Parts: sequence; structure tokens; C-alpha cells
Amino acid sequence: MLGQPVLWWQAVGLFVEHYADWERAWQGAIGDDAEERKRVHAMRSAAANVGAVRLAETAGALEDLLLKRLAGGQAAVPDDLRQRLGDEFRQSWSAAANSWKENRLGPGGSA
Repeated sequence: MLGQPVLWWQAVGLFVEHYADWERAWQGAIGDDAEERKRVHAMRSAAANVGAVRLAETAGALEDLLLKRLAGGQAAVPDDLRQRLGDEFRQSWSAAANSWKENRLGPGGSA
């Protein structure tokens, strides 16, 4: 974030606010490869912006499979990949939400 921590905290805040319902929407898109790919791509980008590397990598792996399917390939999407993506999302989002809350409220969690 160009050496400016405030930009990173802004990205964390956007991640927390804009992706709170991401998992529900993503799961609702499963079965529609194009829609699921859009949701997974958005998560891949958002995760990379806040430094959630494992989440970004897992989203990237799923996105790659979905792109192959959309191109007419017979790429199977393993259930454990989707499970891992959900687990990593929940872990990353929770850590981001807790950190963002603490940063906004200051030391000790009070305004």
C-alpha cells in the first residue's frame, strides 16, 4: 500500500464491510460457473489486497478450475477445495474484522 498504513487499514475496512455476506452469496452461486467465478475472482482480489495470501491462492485455484469449465473443459471442482475456501474465508474475515475493530477503537478497544 505504498508505505502508507492508512491505505491498508482502508482496504481492511472495505474487506470487512463489503464481504461480510460473501460466503452466503458465493454458496448460492455454486452450480452457475460464471456467477461463481465472478464471486471467487472478487474474493481473490480482495484477499490479495489485504494480504490474506492463502485465501487468495485458494480462490485462485478455484477460479482457474471454473475458467476451464467455462471454456468447455471437463475440470471437476473438488469439494475439499470449496470447503477449504470457505474455511479460509471465515478465518481471514474474522481476523480482519477483529483487527479493524481494534484499530478503529484504539488501544483497549474503546473510542
